[in-house]
Amino acid sequence: MYRTIENGNINEKLVGQKVKIIGWVAKKRDLGGLTFVDLRDRSGIVQVLINEGVARPDIRNEYIIQIEGVVTLKEVPNKNLKTGKVEVVASKVTLINKAKNPPLIIADETDALEDVRLKYRYLDLRRKVLQDKLIARAKITKVTREFLDNEGFIEIETPILTKSTPGGARDYLIPSRLNPGTFYALAQSPQIYKQLLMIGGLEKYYQIARCFRDEDLRSDRQPDFTQIDIETSFFTYEEVLDLNERLLQKIFKEVKGYDLKLPLPRLTYHEAVENYGSDKPDLRFDLKIRDLSKVLSNEEYFKAKEDVRGLIINDPTNILSRKTLDELNLIVKQHGLNFLGVLKYDGTAFSGSLAKNITSSHTEVAEALGLAANDVVLLGFDAPLARILSALGAVRKELGVRFNLIDENAYSCLWVDSFPLFSYDPETRRFASEHHPFTQPKEGDIAKLTTAPEEVLSYAYDIVINGYEAGGGSMRIYDQDLQNRIFEILGLSEKEIEYLFGFFIEALKYGTPPHGGIAFGLDRLTMILTGTDDIRDVIAFPKNLKGASLMSGEPSKVSNLQLDELYIKINTGKDGGEE
Repeated sequence: MYRTIENGNINEKLVGQKVKIIGWVAKKRDLGGLTFVDLRDRSGIVQVLINEGVARPDIRNEYIIQIEGVVTLKEVPNKNLKTGKVEVVASKVTLINKAKNPPLIIADETDALEDVRLKYRYLDLRRKVLQDKLIARAKITKVTREFLDNEGFIEIETPILTKSTPGGARDYLIPSRLNPGTFYALAQSPQIYKQLLMIGGLEKYYQIARCFRDEDLRSDRQPDFTQIDIETSFFTYEEVLDLNERLLQKIFKEVKGYDLKLPLPRLTYHEAVENYGSDKPDLRFDLKIRDLSKVLSNEEYFKAKEDVRGLIINDPTNILSRKTLDELNLIVKQHGLNFLGVLKYDGTAFSGSLAKNITSSHTEVAEALGLAANDVVLLGFDAPLARILSALGAVRKELGVRFNLIDENAYSCLWVDSFPLFSYDPETRRFASEHHPFTQPKEGDIAKLTTAPEEVLSYAYDIVINGYEAGGGSMRIYDQDLQNRIFEILGLSEKEIEYLFGFFIEALKYGTPPHGGIAFGLDRLTMILTGTDDIRDVIAFPKNLKGASLMSGEPSKVSNLQLDELYIKINTGKDGGEE
């Protein structure tokens, strides 16, 4: 055998015992006739002492060596290592395999650029900080399976090759060789299939599902990702939320040792946006957007301004310097706001960009605003309310960082619900589903489907953790007539409905149970629980922001023979010609 024990499991209880270990050389130090080697495997690092008389091969970093020796106590413990109280005194050293000099430092802290790390991802993965994140990810899936199995759920796989349907992100299309001119779409989610499972009487389903969306990438988004997908029949709205709260509580406890208090707080979509400028607010700090329209309505400058919103923060050390305010102005401009108004109050008078527009007694206005000395008011106005709130929400997020308002060891976990059923695009003059077209409208709003679709609220809910949408779901439509009405409001003709969803509409006719569910983003949930802000850290082999693998080279060109088999010709669009 290669080893009798893993390196990270060696401790003082084994002192005096013979062991056989193996791993990668993390560090080598030659001190005269003595050689010290830090030997690494997945479990950790242990120090090896090779005395002068012990035969040894040439040893370099990342070589794989096998050590036979005796565990001894160290004279000076290393507090930075789990195995720091002991070392292995080698009696035999065997070279198993050599290694080239690696292009990056293989340690928790590395100076390698991201492109280098992604190109040599198999080396990057040797870093303990990444391995720990992947281990946490595996634990989340294990805990999830155990919990749902105990709740009577069945794990069922649904197709990855599916039918392309409109809405949401772009599909990844796969040409069919056996059906020339036709295409599969890689599944964006198992949505329709899991609803069909409910119609099929399975009642409680889950899946660790691979999903694919051709959309612009960012730090918390990848083109291929994984969902914890759950669907239930005969559960009420409250029962669905309760089930998922208990699942999250178990995950937090077993993965992080964190006691998540239930029930989780809830905000409606409108409450979240009005108070925090976002439908995924970070509530680890209590800074709300305030409606200042009435308070400032006596000032001539603000009289004609319909919506005035503001953030108030105490700033005795002048964190909001001119430079910082310029940076915040860049943020609001990205959200469609022309500028960020500023009022600084020193206890007696205002200064800042809007101070000259306060013609009433400054102390009286400050009192009406509830200001104390050194308070700063950041104001948004002269734009549609949605744009104002979005801009101030982004500023709020930035202030949380700059003022150190966020407790990095805390978790803010809440439900945001009662989303609008539709959003309206004035350019196309069409409605789109806020979540997806299978979301159940609230019973009291069904009449508005005819008169005011934009006012209809839904039984949709998102789970928000530390400002990230970690999951989302809804109660589903289970009446075929209502489902058809939703499709019609979305602008689909009868012919389009039949072509795209005919099989599903037909299925709804056969005694569809009330049902609902949720999908958690496994990658994003792992990212949150492991304290990283980049989703690529929790995926073994991620893509870069262009959706490419620098390691293996996809996407890549294929041979003309492969294209011919699929009846495909390539038009690059560059010269209008083919290649």
